[in-house]
Amino acid sequence: MLSIRDVPGISAGHATDALGVTGCTVVLADGGAVAGVDVRGSAPGTRETDLLRPTALVERIHALCFAGGSAFGLAAADGVMRYLAERAIGFDTGARPVPIVPAAILFDLFVGSASAAPGPDDGYAAAQAAERGDGPFEGRVGAGTGATVGKLAGPQLTSPGGVGSAARRLSDGSTIGALVITNAVGNVIGRDGRILAGVRDEAGGFVDASALLLAGPPPGNVPPCGTNTTLAVVATDATLDRAQCSRLASQAHDALALAISPVHTVLDGDTVFALSTCGMSAPDGLGGLLSLGAAAVETLRTAIERSVAIG
Repeated sequence: MLSIRDVPGISAGHATDALGVTGCTVVLADGGAVAGVDVRGSAPGTRETDLLRPTALVERIHALCFAGGSAFGLAAADGVMRYLAERAIGFDTGARPVPIVPAAILFDLFVGSASAAPGPDDGYAAAQAAERGDGPFEGRVGAGTGATVGKLAGPQLTSPGGVGSAARRLSDGSTIGALVITNAVGNVIGRDGRILAGVRDEAGGFVDASALLLAGPPPGNVPPCGTNTTLAVVATDATLDRAQCSRLASQAHDALALAISPVHTVLDGDTVFALSTCGMSAPDGLGGLLSLGAAAVETLRTAIERSVAIG
């Protein structure tokens, strides 16, 4: 099975805190990557995303950092910056290279220790793991360690979330890959319509989350806003500019809509990045961009399915 690690110029790794039940995930871009982002959450926790606007000065980023620990987890990006700075990787300011590391976090404080959050040392360790390409890659690792899905009936009736990844080769020779950390309020739905993970009943079976909401407000304590965030990145070696990366990130959100129900709710903080390492030629006209967008959706959809299938 191909993963985001099979996209030329991209590597990824994790740091996992099994005791605190949290962690972080780092995606490195060898030589930098053009990037875009689409944030659709009501309460996102992000860093450096303004630099990804097509009008911003900086052309390329050098890594992404995803972390648990709510807003405290944004500190993990400092360790990724340290890792890159030691290797003189970054935006050339004339004084010293400044690594550009956008980051996004998810809320996992109800799982494990509420005082546990990834810090700079975890970000550094995840960057090292990405460089080595070793260790468990999918399931409850890294930023997905404390991830859960299906929270509408309370924390005791959820299913495990986690990290999933997939990739595919395109007909023009380019590659597109996806990595996701699924931590949704809704259920994850398979292509055959079956619930793969989500809200459970007292007997351990699955409950249709959308039907539960249509019947009225969910019983018990509703999870607070921002506690249910799915984070994802799609990466390709096809050459894209920043506007095209932003468009690709936006289209990739369709995968969340296909695989998670309900999604993009007032309780979710969903964020999708798109990266281009520019190692291959640009897509062939509008048709090539259409093909790349469709591949991004299907690849990310597969990654979401894998994120709850691998424990």
